[in-house]
This record gives sequence, structure tokens and C-alpha cells, in this order.
Amino acid sequence: MKEFFQVISIRKVLDMAGSFPPAGTEEVEVFQACGRILAEDIVSKDNVPAFARSTMDGYAVAASSTFGASEGIPAMLEVAGRVEMGTTPEFSVGPGQAALMPTGGMLPAGTDSVVMVEHTEILDDKTIEVYKSVAPLGNVLDVGDDVKKDEVVLKKGVRLRPQDLAVAASVGEPILSVYKKPVVGIVSTGDEVVSADQEPGPGQIRDMNTYALGGLCHQAGAEYRSYGIVGDDPQALRQACEKALNECDMLLVSGGSSVGARDHTIEVIEGFEKSDILVHGVSISPGKPTILAKVGDKQVWGLPGHVTSAMVVFHAMVRPFIHHIAGYEGEDGVRSVLAKLARNVPSVQGRTDYVRVRLVEKDGELTAEPIFGKSGVIRTMVEADGFIQVDLNEEGLDPGSMVRVDLFDK
Repeated sequence: MKEFFQVISIRKVLDMAGSFPPAGTEEVEVFQACGRILAEDIVSKDNVPAFARSTMDGYAVAASSTFGASEGIPAMLEVAGRVEMGTTPEFSVGPGQAALMPTGGMLPAGTDSVVMVEHTEILDDKTIEVYKSVAPLGNVLDVGDDVKKDEVVLKKGVRLRPQDLAVAASVGEPILSVYKKPVVGIVSTGDEVVSADQEPGPGQIRDMNTYALGGLCHQAGAEYRSYGIVGDDPQALRQACEKALNECDMLLVSGGSSVGARDHTIEVIEGFEKSDILVHGVSISPGKPTILAKVGDKQVWGLPGHVTSAMVVFHAMVRPFIHHIAGYEGEDGVRSVLAKLARNVPSVQGRTDYVRVRLVEKDGELTAEPIFGKSGVIRTMVEADGFIQVDLNEEGLDPGSMVRVDLFDK
């Protein structure tokens, strides 16, 4: 067993994410794939478009037939035919000729551009005047202009957006291989904790952590299951953890992560076969008594019991681990803004402080107002717009400093 509180940095904890395997893959229809993580590259089998097509209503022409055309000296062209949507033109267009063209239609042989209808005038059924010249490929999507054959259009590990679904459909991929959403089990602990629908007795509090952590899991792209509230009973905690580990990809145990007589998370984890305590103590405030363990190939987190501490640890460390086993290879997805610090923030070297802040716009400038409070007070999170970090090598931040604010998800 490792000694308690062999404190390590957040960076060293995050470097351990690679020791846990992804949650597996599944196939879904493309219209169900928004927000999912792509499990393999999408390579186009064809050019898109596969034919030269018009981007405007107008007339398909050889650009050279319009050179020199102006309002004073228009080019007079013979209308050789009309292109119908969704068909291959059965006629060709020669020099001095044009073909009536709908948006999206296939250019007939002999043409390389489209004159906008606004730049033409009909003289009779067979003749038009063109008042503005057009360059070759003007108002045309040429073969492969959007996607070229054998091009990687979407890379493995991206979170799929609506536009990604569109490009997948355009290259003929109606079924996509995506990573399964990780399933996270949540266990809240403590004799003093009762469910949200109960009236707390003396010395009791309602469970907040299950709901906060469940919401954070959802925002991180995971599914979650609650395994209830467990009192300070090692056997009951083991049963709840065992059930969760059998049914889930990872486990969060809220409370019991410190070194007190009623903190049983470490001993319960160590009781499982193939268990390894990777971390017990992180140089972070709030959240120092954080546990990261491995049971088989699954991660188990022991989070502080105070709700704010648990949420800070989730943002700083658990969320990136969820992204890893979900197959996500992009940025962490946390939006951030720069703001001027409204007042000083004290800190101690050797730990990373996460300070809640409220954003206020003053005189056209964004200001970050620190919200100080104890780690068991949820209102500080409710009133905050995000966090700022004080690096472990800094002794606080001065008023007027420009800081990066990591925003909470809306």
C-alpha cells in the first residue's frame, strides 16, 4: 500500500490517463451520431461533387464566349438547350452558345462556367445578351472541389458536429463507427448524507454530490448511474462499488477519500483483486485528498465529500479521463476567456489553486471577481461563471492581472 498523501501534481495525474483503455466502439446511423466520438477515419470513396455543377441560376457557357462583354457591348449567344435537375445533359454547347442552367445542375459538354441570370437579357426564345464576362469555372463547383477521392474528410477521435454528419453523408457513409459513451457509476458516502427527498435530521445533510457529478458526467459526454448513498460501513461500500464496477466503465466515490477513521475508500479499493492505488493526494486546492486507483482496467476515483471540492476535481482531472476513454482526441472542450482580475488572490506555492470567479463587464472590459468560500458551500459554484487557476509556482495573483477564466458549461 502506498503511503497516504504522497502528493503529486495535476500534470502527473493527467499523464496517467493513457493507462486506461477506451470504452469500446459501436455503429450508429449518421443522423444519430451528433456529439459522438468518431472511432475511425472517414475516407471519401468518390469526388464530391462527382460532376461540374452550377452554383447559380443562369446560363452555362464557355467563358471565352463572354470575354469583353459589357453593358455597352453585350455578347449575343444562342440558347442551345435547357439543363434539367438530376439529369445528364444530352446536348453540348459550342462557341457562341449557352444553356439555361438551374442551381445545382450538371454543366453540359463544351461549358466551363455559368453567367448569372442577372447579367443576361432574353431577346427571344433562342437568343440572350450577356452584359458581364465570366471567368473559367466562375459560379461552378468543379469535380472534387468539395471533397477529393481518397481524402480523409473526418479524423478518428473528433466529436461529431452537424456539419461533420453532412460531409459523412456526402461521401456515402450512412453508418458510422463511434466510441461507446463511457458509463460512470456514482456512489455517495457518509452517515450524515440523506437523499434529496428526505427531511434531514440533526447533523444530516441532503445529498448534493450525486446530482452535481451526474450532471458533470453528462456534460463530459458520459452516461451515469447512481448506486445510492452508503453510510460509513466498509462492507456496504464494497458491495456498492463491486456492483458499479461490474456494470460501469469507471467509478466515482464521493466522500471517504481522506485519512480519518471514517474514511474507508482506500481500504475498500485495496480489497479488490488487481487493484492498484495510483494516487492519494494531489497538489490542488480544493481537492487535495483525491484518490485515483485502477481495478482491473477500470478507473476508480475517490473524491472529496465537500461538493465544491468534488466538482473542482472533476473539472481538473476526471473530465479529461472521461474524454480519454471516450476516444476523444481534440481539445478539452473547455471554453475560456481573458479577463482582468478585480482583486488580489492569495495562494501558497506548491499547489494549484482553483478559484471561482464571477465575470462582470465594466467600461467595455471583462473583469473577473473572485468568489471565496468554504469548499462545502455550493452557492459559490452557483454564483460563479468559471475558474481561474493559480499555478503551483506562484504566490498569488495581483489585482489588474490578466487571467484566463475557464468557463462552466451553459
